[in-house]
Amino acid sequence: MKFIDEVKITLASGRGGPGCVSFRRESMQARGGPDGGNGGKGGDVIIRTSRHINSLVDLRQNKRYAAQSGRMGEGRQKSGMDGEDFVLIVPEGTVIRNMDGEIIVDMTGISEYTLLKGGRGGKGNEFFKNSINQAPEHAQPGEDNEEIEVKLELKLIADVGIIGFPNAGKSTLVSRISAARPKIADYPFTTLTPNLGVVKAGDYTSFVVADIPGLVKGAHEGVGLGIQFLKHIERTRLFIHLVDASGLSGREPLDDFMDINNELKMYDENNQDKEGFFPLATRPQFVVLNKIDTLSDNQLSKLKNKFKDVTGSEPYAISAVTGKNIKEFVQELARQILKEEEQ
Repeated sequence: MKFIDEVKITLASGRGGPGCVSFRRESMQARGGPDGGNGGKGGDVIIRTSRHINSLVDLRQNKRYAAQSGRMGEGRQKSGMDGEDFVLIVPEGTVIRNMDGEIIVDMTGISEYTLLKGGRGGKGNEFFKNSINQAPEHAQPGEDNEEIEVKLELKLIADVGIIGFPNAGKSTLVSRISAARPKIADYPFTTLTPNLGVVKAGDYTSFVVADIPGLVKGAHEGVGLGIQFLKHIERTRLFIHLVDASGLSGREPLDDFMDINNELKMYDENNQDKEGFFPLATRPQFVVLNKIDTLSDNQLSKLKNKFKDVTGSEPYAISAVTGKNIKEFVQELARQILKEEEQ
């Protein structure tokens, strides 16, 4: 299924049904009087989250969704039926904005939200009967509905976001430490959709990792897959910054590390004024050198020292393909997540 993370749609609640003008006309009832019933209420537009869907692809079928309008009142004081609510099912973590970009509601931790109220039904002429006006010949029209054009934006919810250049081994790492089985191949942008995996780090500890598609230089301006996936790491608690230590790509591992961090800083600068935005560059990073099975001990030691000189701490070293140091890596990662939760 294609991953759809942004959709523009129009939503409308239902109009209220009009009240009825009616007079009783029965045998043996010389002065029946007014008996027009009230109109029904229009349906609401309700946003509801579901754990069983993970994209907005189904909402691309239609551009407008509306609740049902209330029915008109009838004679004999019969009220019109209320219109059915329209329930829009979205994935957890969906952000709903107006067309000015302002957040209306963030469906993170919220199971249901009433976005638009249906119009009230109009009163029938029986409602207006009094001692002075015993035969009112008017009724209320139904109240107007509400309509709004919105932008739905889905951001993945994960504890850990795995960032790094294409072919750094992110998908391989996710498949190694979780039950997720993303597509893996040796060419740029193999991963076209973010992959989520649940990692077990003990009998009672687990966390969710998101394999974020490869970033490249200029991603904050939309180069490569760019901004489309940069925003998905906004919700993660910390990052695994995965670096291809092999050098087989023709790039320097430390340069890759610096370039990705620069993209995070530039992305922050471009989005710092947006409501609800949390900077990426200041998030804790768990720096990991991957593909160490291609290096000698001496080469690995020199590379670790280079990173330590820049970051102030020694990076973790693994091989996602062979599984070397993976178990210890997961345990240390779980400790880091627990530490972030306690802060």
